[in-house]
Amino acid sequence: MCLELVKTLDDLDRALISLLQVNARESTANLARKLGVARTTVLARLARLEQHQVIAGYTVRLAQDVEGRSIQAYVGITVQPRSGKDVARRLARMPEVQLLCTVSGEFDYVAWLRADTPERLDALLDEIGEVEGVIKTTTSIVLAKRIDRVAR
Repeated sequence: MCLELVKTLDDLDRALISLLQVNARESTANLARKLGVARTTVLARLARLEQHQVIAGYTVRLAQDVEGRSIQAYVGITVQPRSGKDVARRLARMPEVQLLCTVSGEFDYVAWLRADTPERLDALLDEIGEVEGVIKTTTSIVLAKRIDRVAR
């Protein structure tokens, strides 16, 4: 991403990004109407934001009742010194790993997992524990979402 571009985002860019975060499927005509600008202006801004990777992609957010049918868990992962990159590469190959963050504190990484069944989650945790360089994992299963600002 071009950090210089991020520093130069204006109010229109920020308003456009905010509207897309609420509904990424909004038509350019509706976006233009809401922003009070021409449709071609919206198209040009989107192209520039995408080209400079300010907008990295568009996605689908599942409704909580659909998402709730899967098992979600956060896993703290402790790794051996100098094995973090290899562990991250191995975890990246597991489609159930939704997010992987390096963190400070007790763990080296925290992963957010989503599995279809408890049995698949159990097998996935075994796979993670067997990755060369992983010393220890600690798992917390998500029981319910109390605040979800991402799903707007």
